[in-house]
Amino acid sequence: MVATDRIATHKPAPKRAGFVLLLALACIGSASAQSIPLRLNRAPATATTPAPEPAPAPVETNLGAVDASTDYVARMDADRDSRVSLAEYQDWLSYAFTRMDANRDGVLSADELPGGRGKPVTLADHRQTVAERFARQDRNRDGYLDAQELLAPPQ
Repeated sequence: MVATDRIATHKPAPKRAGFVLLLALACIGSASAQSIPLRLNRAPATATTPAPEPAPAPVETNLGAVDASTDYVARMDADRDSRVSLAEYQDWLSYAFTRMDANRDGVLSADELPGGRGKPVTLADHRQTVAERFARQDRNRDGYLDAQELLAPPQ
């Protein structure tokens, strides 16, 4: 029994020296780490010249959008007069109705509507809704839509 107590309480010198060395390094590292200020998310200590600010965007940034809506007008404009009439607008926006009307009866029934439910919509109802949207977009009230009116959101 004496032998087992001796083994449990006696550690060889090299292991004890390694542990003491590790403990000393940990204490030294902790003390030196406390004396060094941490610089997290801060600018570098050296003086630097600030980067120049980017130039402001040109004022005429919507020119590409106007060109795109001009192309859109050209597609909708069946009579090529550079403006879109109510009939042209209704015809253009009725293509989805026509494609959804599987039985070609002029009425979108519940099973033809997205999600398979809802009250039936007639082609006349759809064209009336499109006409109301046209009236909101026709800001100058001339009965036609130009590229700028198509680009602007409805009122």
